[in-house]
Amino acid sequence: MLHQPAQLDLMFQALADPTRRLMVERLCDGPASVSELAAPLQMTLSAVVQHLAVLEESGLVRSQKQGRVRTCQVDTQALRSAERWISERRTLWEKRFDRLGAYLAENPEEPKEGPQT
Repeated sequence: MLHQPAQLDLMFQALADPTRRLMVERLCDGPASVSELAAPLQMTLSAVVQHLAVLEESGLVRSQKQGRVRTCQVDTQALRSAERWISERRTLWEKRFDRLGAYLAENPEEPKEGPQT
């Protein structure tokens, strides 16, 4: 579960990389093997594994090895936690903008004359 700020930091750091975001997007469609994740990417399998390690450390992705195949999947609970955090920030800012709009509506500023020439 994602309630600690440090875990949230790891999650956003992991998502800061476009390759890792692409991997998460692919995994949102369903589980995939490391080879399946690597196929569309222009990088070595070793580099893909390093990206996956970052995603796993952040809590966004879980993997399981069966035989010789490592299958990865998104941890939907972690995604929901990040979504909740973002939603809370959005709600806060929407309220602030609503208060600002109400204040400006109640206190219209008189037009100021520009410099006279």
